[in-house]
Amino acid sequence: MKLIRDFIAVLRRELGMFNSYKTFSRLSIGLPILSFVVFILLFRTGVPHDIPIAVYDPGNTPLSRQLSRMIDATPSARVAYHITDLAEGERMMKEGKIDAIVSIPRSLEKDIYSNKQSNVVAYINGLNLVKNGMLNRDIQTVVMTFSSGIQIQTLMKQGISEKEAYDLMMPIYFEKHILFNPFSNYEYYLLPSFLPLMLMLFTLLTTIFTIGVELKNSTAREWLATGGGNMLVALAGKLAPYTVIFFALCMLMNTCLFKFLSVPLQGNVMLLFVSGLVYVMVSQAIGVFMIAALSNLRLALSIGGGYSVLSFTFSGLTFPFMAMDLPLQIFGYIFPMTYYVEIFIDQAMRGAPVVNSFAYLGYMMLFLLLPLIMLPRMKKICTEEKYWGKL
Repeated sequence: MKLIRDFIAVLRRELGMFNSYKTFSRLSIGLPILSFVVFILLFRTGVPHDIPIAVYDPGNTPLSRQLSRMIDATPSARVAYHITDLAEGERMMKEGKIDAIVSIPRSLEKDIYSNKQSNVVAYINGLNLVKNGMLNRDIQTVVMTFSSGIQIQTLMKQGISEKEAYDLMMPIYFEKHILFNPFSNYEYYLLPSFLPLMLMLFTLLTTIFTIGVELKNSTAREWLATGGGNMLVALAGKLAPYTVIFFALCMLMNTCLFKFLSVPLQGNVMLLFVSGLVYVMVSQAIGVFMIAALSNLRLALSIGGGYSVLSFTFSGLTFPFMAMDLPLQIFGYIFPMTYYVEIFIDQAMRGAPVVNSFAYLGYMMLFLLLPLIMLPRMKKICTEEKYWGKL
């Protein structure tokens, strides 16, 4: 009973501090929600489209204009400029006005009617991998379709039926099925990683700040005394309100993803809820570990922010985890986001069996041991004045 009374006393004290310090509410509620809104608005279109390009068409023949219109009709490309020479296109690309130049030869129509090969050249800005990939795919598809259509018409004029002409043009038909994200939708791809990143970032920073303020204001001994001198009870009472807040934000995040943004939900909802709660508690555990190890509010906040941002890099979404060098793969295991993203993708998009995600959940729960390891150190910095008053 004494432990429960001490826990409630610390909880009441923390709620009072939450009402007194506006920074607490901004850091734990205002900024996370704002970051969610920013990222949702940023990726609300899902797929990039109408990327401006230029077409160089010196011949300006009916066939070349048809090819230009077909390129303009693709989802990713928009023919924004018809240029008079390639130098003009190069200048516009350097100025950032366009991301590709399609050069149609002057002799295109003549070559086609003479049964000669003609080359359409595309110069695509490769600095942005997303736009590069989409433009390359769509422009190449249009040119191949255009070329095939002309050859089919030529064969049909020779008395071959339309079906036979298609069979001659494509003796082997390639059928493609894109699984889990068939629309290449960036809501499905990036939001399920950016939103958990923001959740982890603010959970970790809030944990560091709430404990660091006790050291900065020299009230750490009072906090520990409120918990009856039991460091574990003092920590539990202090962190409990924020566990509830950030778990509620996690539920809000999932609601936005699944209900409003229509991210697929193929697997076990309960496992996603449990992993979300563990993810929040693990982020708090890492925050406790950092402030206990460093006993310096400013330094702990800086390292905590850097650690959170690095977790996205090593989550395997931007660069495949299995393609990383072995030392980097090992380094990636120290970030709980790596495991949470795997659970999310397994259960939300792949519809994998629940048992497949248990290992990731178990690995993530190992981070909960960090505060227990640092309890003696935490008690020491709460009782010795030499650790107090630091920014």
